[in-house]
Amino acid sequence: MDASALLNSARAQGLMIATAESCTGGMVSAAITDIPGSSDVFDRGFVTYTNAAKRQMLGVADATLAAHGAVSEQVAAEMAAGALAQSDARIAVSITGIAGPGGSDHKPEGRVCFGVASPSMTRTETCDFGALGRDKVRRVATEHALALLQQAVDSYAPDN
Repeated sequence: MDASALLNSARAQGLMIATAESCTGGMVSAAITDIPGSSDVFDRGFVTYTNAAKRQMLGVADATLAAHGAVSEQVAAEMAAGALAQSDARIAVSITGIAGPGGSDHKPEGRVCFGVASPSMTRTETCDFGALGRDKVRRVATEHALALLQQAVDSYAPDN
């Protein structure tokens, strides 16, 4: 995914973007801000690696974390919605997952949950990238998040 194409699309629509990242540790924000002039499109990024940070910075509910765990679509949805609420962005993406090593039968290494939010919608999805190794899981999760942002920008309606 070409982050410059994403920025050009968002710029053409006058949209600001925010990110909420856990397992990628700011890699999506870095990919966007590596592009000169990104400040007119990228509002801010939240790196919320711990559950406490997810609660404090994004408003993820204790009950959601207790019921579903940090690596869940429910938490990804609350992270994306929180990033939108705590920024001037019109589109936010969130990422929470298990980059590895480790995981469990229930939540294996390479499972990453994503959320995308705009003022009128929040959607989530889970990708099982597999036990590719920590670096590769983080890279493919970053690429996937950029692609989700591109889709959200491309489908954004002005009344959102």
